[in-house]
Amino acid sequence: MRTVHSLKELRTILRGYRRKGKTIGLVPTMGNLHDGHVSLVRKAAEMADVVVTSIFVNPMQFGAGEDLDKYPRTLAEDQDKLTSAGCTLVFAPSADEVYPEGLAKQTQIVVPDVSDGHCGASRPGHFEGVATVVTMLFNMVQPDFAVFGEKDFQQLAVIRKMVRDLMMPVDVVGAPTVREDDGLAKSSRNGYLTPDDRKIAPVVYQTLQATAGKIADGRTDFQALESEAEQSLGEAGLRVDYFNIVNSQTLKPATPDDQEITLLVAAFLGTTRLIDNLSVTR
Repeated sequence: MRTVHSLKELRTILRGYRRKGKTIGLVPTMGNLHDGHVSLVRKAAEMADVVVTSIFVNPMQFGAGEDLDKYPRTLAEDQDKLTSAGCTLVFAPSADEVYPEGLAKQTQIVVPDVSDGHCGASRPGHFEGVATVVTMLFNMVQPDFAVFGEKDFQQLAVIRKMVRDLMMPVDVVGAPTVREDDGLAKSSRNGYLTPDDRKIAPVVYQTLQATAGKIADGRTDFQALESEAEQSLGEAGLRVDYFNIVNSQTLKPATPDDQEITLLVAAFLGTTRLIDNLSVTR
């Protein structure tokens, strides 16, 4: 496995693989890798001859007051994990390499409609930052496909729409959420939880499961179900950002006629923001 930091070197290496007819898969990350990231790389390694993992803490997708400066940079540890996962090439550029003219002068990608609401409402500008950097990574790597985790459900929907609307020649592959034994979705931000908060955190997934069970039993009063879920989370000590029951394709509020439904949740434990989701087929 090799690690490169410049776009010029990245393109030189990938050009050689393409000349040999190799297929290329991309796994975009911000580093501080956990088992969920590693599962994405392994999935890519099953599908492609060459796997590129990008490690870039993207300043454009962090809003005011968010944890950009505190976000862990753990390149050496990440490299060890990626080597055993089947990664071929790590691309770890600096912010100056990605945004040579600075963020203020950077062209941005806006993906309308699906970026609205949920995390898009809570984190203004976040999905513009995600869509922009993913577009740039697609252009830099020119992969045959890219793998993203389903834990970030809205992000995956944004990227799929962006690829479809801009007719990008990249297949977007979703991979299932990887969880701890108690159900907590693996996330780099879990490391911010205090020991006491970590004991409470599984209630997020438990609430998703309980709500999904009520839907499976035939309930379609979705607003009432959302309120019940928010109450359960609040009683457990979380500060709810949102708990939304949506159509899995449009991410609009679910209706009784919808067959594919996804439950989306974001909630704070202390200063740590946890997100998760669960899909239901009726």
